[in-house]
Formats: sequence, C-alpha cells, structure tokens
Amino acid sequence: MARLTKAQREWRPGMPKKRRSTKVMFASTVLLLEAFVALFATLAVFGLRRGEISPVLIFSVGITLSLVFVLTCAVLSKPWGVGLGWILQLVLILSGLAEPMMYLVGALFAIAWWYGIRTGIRLDREAGQREREQAAWDAAHPAGSQPETGAGNP
Repeated sequence: MARLTKAQREWRPGMPKKRRSTKVMFASTVLLLEAFVALFATLAVFGLRRGEISPVLIFSVGITLSLVFVLTCAVLSKPWGVGLGWILQLVLILSGLAEPMMYLVGALFAIAWWYGIRTGIRLDREAGQREREQAAWDAAHPAGSQPETGAGNP
C-alpha cells in the first residue's frame, strides 16, 4: 500500500489548492545554485591548493557545505530557515579564505539572496491580497447568479 503524505490524507473534494510561497521558491533556487558553486569551488581549491591543504579536508568541507545548502531548502518555510540562509551567505563569502575569487562570488550570491527574499515577500503579499479580493468578490457574487446586463443588451 502506498504511503500518503499529510496533505494527501487531509485532502477533501472541493478544497482549494494551497498556494506555494514565491519567497521559498526564489530562496531555494539561489541555495541550489550555491550548492553547485560550493561543489565546483571545492574542485578548484583541490586543484589549486593540493599540496597545502589535505584533500580529505577539502572534500569533506566542500561536500558538507554543498549538502547543507541543499538541505536548507527543506526548512525555508520555518521561521528560522531564512536566517540559516543568511548564515550560509556569510559562509560562502568567507570561503574566500581558501580561494580569493569566492569573495566576489559569495557577495554576488548574497545580493541574489537578498533580492530573491525581498521580491518573494512582495509577490507573496500581492498574491495574498488578490486572493482576499477574489474571495470577497466570490462572496458578493454567488455561483449561478447571472451578471447584470446593461440597457439594450440581451
């Protein structure tokens, strides 16, 4: 027997679909891109600093950081999820200690993170307003009622 998710168990016919957060979608996109950047930066540091830093240390830190970026996507809807994302932005910037170009890459991703969060919040707020206005209109115009016709219209 297939296991159902909580949302699937609670679903009933006629229930409206829950709207997904644009903020979470934008933030997840940035975090997933950063996971790839962290992975490729790990390979760059391995190639450039092979004799200076232990390969085990390079790969363990780099792969762990990539996994943390990916796993953070799962907690973005929690109140502390975006805060963790900001901490990860700082970690990516500080990875410039191992490869100086990461200062620039990290700063650019921090700007993308800020823009994604800011724009996502605005779009979620606007979508919520549209939903409230639609609900008010639906309440004022019950289903099955005919729209009013102006003079001269059949």
